[in-house]
Amino acid sequence: MSENSLDQCNFRDLIERTRNYHYFVESEKVTEEMLRGLVDLARLAPSTSNMNMQPLRYIISCDEERNGKIFDTLSWQGYLRGWGGPIKGVKPTGYIIILGDKTVCSSYVADQGIAAQSILLGATHLGLGGCIAAKVQRRKLREELDLPTRYEILLVVTIGKPGEEIVLEPQEAGSDGYGWHDESGNYHLPKRSLDSVILKY
Repeated sequence: MSENSLDQCNFRDLIERTRNYHYFVESEKVTEEMLRGLVDLARLAPSTSNMNMQPLRYIISCDEERNGKIFDTLSWQGYLRGWGGPIKGVKPTGYIIILGDKTVCSSYVADQGIAAQSILLGATHLGLGGCIAAKVQRRKLREELDLPTRYEILLVVTIGKPGEEIVLEPQEAGSDGYGWHDESGNYHLPKRSLDSVILKY
């Protein structure tokens, strides 16, 4: 493998296009088959739990009424300064709720993160996009879904057709990582340089 092979392969492009999107094309609907396919990718991903216990479970939704209930439990304002979340017309049209089954094991280590990224990579490959939501009103969502207490709500991944373009920008030393929208609606996202994240110890 040559030194620059990762730069030249399609996988790097897939990683760069796999982002947390904030605006979606609400008229483009996500289907149950699409969501099942994305969960299948998460199911096949590595499990870091002890003895490969595979404790994750999933709830999928592409029903408009149910989507609305899930949407109302997500704290979108944490993603962008001065932004309360998507309005009608630009909301995601699919959701995958990642759960931990506490009867299988009590610690999920990094499983939910691996699963969420696998879902987003698959979504990007399909021409879709998503957003990993960790700030969730879990009690409210549990009540809305009538979810048994054996299942711990870990993450919610929104899925839809992206309604914005995300442009990666070099992040200056000492600056924060907040992004911004330009006049054309493109979202500019600062990323640290490679040399700044590899420590020389």
